[in-house]
Amino acid sequence: MVGKHILLTVLVAAAAAYVGWQYAPANWTPLRMFGLCLASVAFVLWTAARFQLGKSFAVTAQARQLVTRGLYAKLRNPIYVFGSLFIAGYILFLARPRWLLIFVAVIPLQIWRARKEARVLEAKFGEQYRAYRAGTWL
Repeated sequence: MVGKHILLTVLVAAAAAYVGWQYAPANWTPLRMFGLCLASVAFVLWTAARFQLGKSFAVTAQARQLVTRGLYAKLRNPIYVFGSLFIAGYILFLARPRWLLIFVAVIPLQIWRARKEARVLEAKFGEQYRAYRAGTWL
């Protein structure tokens, strides 16, 4: 499973680097630097969350195991949070602020996914999940 995490991380990083190289404006503004910093930190945290989730990662909501360690000790959905922040930072890095509409469209989708996932986890883990949810954010 670690191999799949590494492969996905490398593919996302390579695609982001290619698009950034091909389409980013030549001048470095404070907004672009902020976007690059935000995207970089979010990407590292997204990657860490994927590794911490381990075999529990699935594209659809499934209840294989309740992961409560690492980033999941404070955030119930760090992959959604940091994936969204990566998108926002990357858009700012590309100096295409109008594309932030993509980010705005992603937010309701991520909230919907998180709620669906919460229902699945609560159905399987019951009180254990409710206690976990009470001590975490998003």
